[in-house]
Amino acid sequence: MKIGFIGLGLMGEPMSLNLVKKSGHKVRVFDFDQTKVKLLLDAGAEYGESSLEIGKTCDIIFTMVPKSEHVKSVYDELLKVIKPNQILVEMSTIDPDVSIELSKKVKEKGAVMLDCPVVKSRPAAIEGKLGIYVGGDKKAFEEIKSLLLCMGENVIYLGENGRGLVMKLCHNALVAEIQNGVNEMLVLAEEFGIGIEDFAEAVSYGGASNFYLTAKLKSLKEQNFAPAFSLENMQKDIHCLLNLIQSKNIKLNGIENVKEIYDLSAKENLGKEDFSATIKTVKKIAKS
Repeated sequence: MKIGFIGLGLMGEPMSLNLVKKSGHKVRVFDFDQTKVKLLLDAGAEYGESSLEIGKTCDIIFTMVPKSEHVKSVYDELLKVIKPNQILVEMSTIDPDVSIELSKKVKEKGAVMLDCPVVKSRPAAIEGKLGIYVGGDKKAFEEIKSLLLCMGENVIYLGENGRGLVMKLCHNALVAEIQNGVNEMLVLAEEFGIGIEDFAEAVSYGGASNFYLTAKLKSLKEQNFAPAFSLENMQKDIHCLLNLIQSKNIKLNGIENVKEIYDLSAKENLGKEDFSATIKTVKKIAKS
């Protein structure tokens, strides 16, 4: 069995590296950034000259690229050459409707596509401790589950195509809402002379303890917003979720509020910083 991996970005690079190290199979990689490709080749991967070539030569093909338009571009190439019984594992976070439509086109070719977006950020990707949500054919999922476990420690099957992505968007939006609550209360506590470390310890005594505050405490205290998960990526996910909400004619005020914070943050050119940098925007609004 030969594995292909397309997209060696912030997350794709460590994810594919774990496949190379742990899967026991040959892994062929492709990315336009040759620096990233060289890193994988040095670790034992094989060189893939294009998405088209990966599609021609690999049995199981993983893709991890930034946005819906990038996934469409990759699949425009793959759909030219994929064959029956190939399994395509799409791990990007994109609009579920786009993923579902692509899965139908893949099925017409006799192949199978799964949506398998991941949660947690780059440090977890490096350690192989991602969470992975799966939508699509269950038999195909069982066939590639061991490969997913090379990249993540928690894998859950959620049903038909698109459900992995719906769950991922729900997860990230919930993180953003928790984050926004933390940011607002940090700003308020600071106004009354309560420092961030005392705030975090006091919160841990009660029901408001949360992973976001624990995980980001050091970087919030140091105002270090080097991206583990970028603000612009979280903004993209929130907009994807809003499309889902609107398709069901549901109104969720918390998400609308978070969207405003992220859109304002993007206008302040914070998109390349870590998503925790939204605290700058919350502070600015609070003082305006």
